[in-house]
Amino acid sequence: MSQAQQQSHYPDPVSDQEIVSRTLSILVDNEPGVLARVIGLFSGRGYNIDSLTVTETEHEKHLSRITIITRGTASVILQIKHQLERMVPIHRVTDLTLESESLERELALIKVAGQGDNRIEALRLAEIFKADVIDASTEHFVFQVTGRSVEIERFIGIMADLGLVEVSRTGIAAIARGKDGL
Repeated sequence: MSQAQQQSHYPDPVSDQEIVSRTLSILVDNEPGVLARVIGLFSGRGYNIDSLTVTETEHEKHLSRITIITRGTASVILQIKHQLERMVPIHRVTDLTLESESLERELALIKVAGQGDNRIEALRLAEIFKADVIDASTEHFVFQVTGRSVEIERFIGIMADLGLVEVSRTGIAAIARGKDGL
């Protein structure tokens, strides 16, 4: 077994062919150009980003947290992590998928147009999914729903049959369980 395989938590070389989804949390200096450099690493090497969120988390220290959901084989994920760790404005790269079971949430705004029975059904289902109505007229609703991405996908799928017009999503925010921080 190679040293890279031992360090990557992937002991079985056969599993390296499997495409996996990983949640990477990256602590960076909050300064101009950092996000562009991180995104440039992904695009320059042909890696895809499924979700991306960025925000300043420690104002006094000028630190931001970038959360990226990406997919690839074990070796590709390991390569991404190592390349990120070598970038100067990056303080720490954590694979939340491997470190511990992480908490992941997303927010979506979902516009649905409809009247009559579809309107009533959309409101009934929104209540089941704990979606809030944040804008409404006689012809449409805008729902706000927060939760795991799979739950949001399910809500969007149901609304597609009831007059879905538009969706805006924040991307995933994630944090590790337990008492320790990033």
